Amino acid sequence: MSKIEKTIARQQEKISEGQFYEAHQQLRVVASRYVKQENWAAAIDILYGGALALLKAGQGGSGGDLCLYMVDVFGKGEVGVEAESRGKLLALLRAFPPEEPTKKRFVDEMMAWSVKFGEYENGDPELHHVAGTLYAEGGMKATLRILLWLRRPESEPYEAERHLALGTKDSPEQLARVEYEWYTQDDSHTAAQYAARAVFPYLLTGNLRAANKALLIFNSRLTSSNKSLGVQEVSSTSSDMRVFPVLPLMNFLGLLLLAIQRGGADLYRQLAKHYAVHIKEVGIWDDALAQIGELYFGIKIPKQGNPLFDMMGSMLFGGGGASPKPSTPKAKPKKVEAPPPPVDLD
Repeated sequence: MSKIEKTIARQQEKISEGQFYEAHQQLRVVASRYVKQENWAAAIDILYGGALALLKAGQGGSGGDLCLYMVDVFGKGEVGVEAESRGKLLALLRAFPPEEPTKKRFVDEMMAWSVKFGEYENGDPELHHVAGTLYAEGGMKATLRILLWLRRPESEPYEAERHLALGTKDSPEQLARVEYEWYTQDDSHTAAQYAARAVFPYLLTGNLRAANKALLIFNSRLTSSNKSLGVQEVSSTSSDMRVFPVLPLMNFLGLLLLAIQRGGADLYRQLAKHYAVHIKEVGIWDDALAQIGELYFGIKIPKQGNPLFDMMGSMLFGGGGASPKPSTPKAKPKKVEAPPPPVDLD
């Protein structure tokens, strides 16, 4: 057993005995000594092992503090986003107690680290996917609170949406599923409002494939669970679409995706005009649709704030009305050099 393993084992024993404060402080001291020597690997191992033990013991505050310290060490050591570093972060994230306030800060800081030292300019998709999925699972445990949470920034549904919008190829299915579950807590006529929460974020990040997948999954859940809707299947040689006689905005979303793929600015204007009364009733789609019109149809609009961009942009895109960019790879960071030989620190 190495010296680091012995140190972690001793602190784990203290944690099992309920000496949480003492273990937390000693782990921090030992890690700080390694940091001063620029022995990043040793510091990370100490912090990871200690944080995981504290989180599993239900000590979210002290465990979260070591998690944040570990991300800070990742930055100082210029650790890249690779399988090992990503694995440590995800293991810690999954170990957080559900209601621990430190979790959000940990997620935000690990995303900022992945932007700086990873391949993707909006953060690592796998980190986004897992974070979004965990937030979604937390949000789905609530029932009556969901409708209020969806209107409150930094709620678990809000966090789930903005992370899943930048996740992996599996994220649209997860986002559509949870949006449908949240929809079931609301009035039946609001289906399109929840479907749009799964579609618009992907359109606004230039991910048309994910937007189509999300709507397809939402529609499938909607039709299979509501046989009385009288849904009609319309097919042609080039496309298929479900038509909802009593849910006009669901039809609008489907036609919008078709227009993006095959239409032009005139078709988009006609579509928006035809459904204008229903869109006005929703009251919050105007800015998003204006941005979609500019992004996909070249219809210029004055630059302005966008609530749907803000939904995802406060952490990842710098806030305001700045247009988010797709998750395209960027140059990889340099590797961390091997640490110096360990010295006796305990």
